[in-house]
Amino acid sequence: MGEIIAVLEKELQKMKFTQKEIQDLNNTLKDKTPLEITQWAVLNAKTPVVTTNFRPYEAAILSVSAKALSDIPVIWCDSGYNTPNTYRHAEEVIDLLNLNVQLYVPKQTSAHRDVVMGIPDINDSKHKVFTQQVKLEPFKRAMTDFKPDVWFTNLRKGQTALRDSLDILSLGSDGVLKVSPFYYYSDAELDVYLKQHGLPNEFKYFDPTKVLDNRECGIHTS
Repeated sequence: MGEIIAVLEKELQKMKFTQKEIQDLNNTLKDKTPLEITQWAVLNAKTPVVTTNFRPYEAAILSVSAKALSDIPVIWCDSGYNTPNTYRHAEEVIDLLNLNVQLYVPKQTSAHRDVVMGIPDINDSKHKVFTQQVKLEPFKRAMTDFKPDVWFTNLRKGQTALRDSLDILSLGSDGVLKVSPFYYYSDAELDVYLKQHGLPNEFKYFDPTKVLDNRECGIHTS
């Protein structure tokens, strides 16, 4: 087993994977803790980042990322439409974990957009443009700036059909290794995790690009 891991780590450093290698890594990491998974990925990464929107349970992924690499860039793409509770929660978590936040916002203010477009319904043809403006463009700009080889995210099994098809590790079409240390955690298990580690949570969250929890906004499909 040690030889297999050594070979896979060598492949990781080259950032060239086959699906078999990804599968072998996932089988190995499934029995590891989220922190162990994160530490392993950081050790083999050149330019890791973690993204967040400070939705419920985000403190977990931010905590393990900061423990594994204290100055890891924390990319926050703020749509400008978060609830007051989310903004207060974000400030609390940033201070608590001393996060290296890199803020990315849309090129147009929410006040301006409210006048010319508002928040289109998900069935409105303008919703695609809205999503592009407030989420996808800032996210792509951030990824272009940082050019990560490893991207930590809090994707979990059971959230959407797409996410059910992924695993702890998944390789994007752009070659970036997506690492989801809490992939197999349920909400109940994360509740316990947050309590054990003294981490806050906040449920009054709203994403205008998704509206429904089982919809994808496009970040993980692009």
